Amino acid sequence: MKTSSPAAAEFAPGRGAVQTRTESIAGAGSGRALDSLTRADATATPEAGRGGDTASPRRNRRRWLLLAAALALAAAYPLAVLAYVYWHSLTIGLPGGRHGPQDAYRHALASAVVAYTASPRVVHWLTEVMESDDSAGSQMDRHNNAIGAAIGAAADSFAAIRPQVEARVRAGRVNATDPQQITWLPPRQWRRLPL
Repeated sequence: MKTSSPAAAEFAPGRGAVQTRTESIAGAGSGRALDSLTRADATATPEAGRGGDTASPRRNRRRWLLLAAALALAAAYPLAVLAYVYWHSLTIGLPGGRHGPQDAYRHALASAVVAYTASPRVVHWLTEVMESDDSAGSQMDRHNNAIGAAIGAAADSFAAIRPQVEARVRAGRVNATDPQQITWLPPRQWRRLPL
């Protein structure tokens, strides 16, 4: 569509963009050059204004909601594991909440649950972070965590984990060095849990 006015705007419906055509007074050759310099991009359309303004906040809101949900799940997992483990640890009736059989059961069960639901690598990483010193209690915990991780990794079902850990603890002993046997410290070093 050619007009006699120096500049005319026409809507290009197929492309969703507004083009501004400048007709050259001097002739067709210079008009093509001005044509290419005066094209507007697609953001100048009324459609882009409606869609661009409202889609971005919705998209951002959706991203924030997904992030919040992911963080809630990430926080819920360790809380669920701790609640499960402490419930069974406190109701099993074993003595020695710290450094005794109950402590060994708690560590082996927690490691088995994490190895089954996440990965034995996660157990290894957590053990490295939380049991980094060379005290007798940390050595005991590292030993029992490795056994628990092996139980969880080999378990056929979640329900099989707790009975296997309990059987291993009941077969355990003070200062066991066998890598397959649960261990704990002598009774004089046991402490009660503050719960």
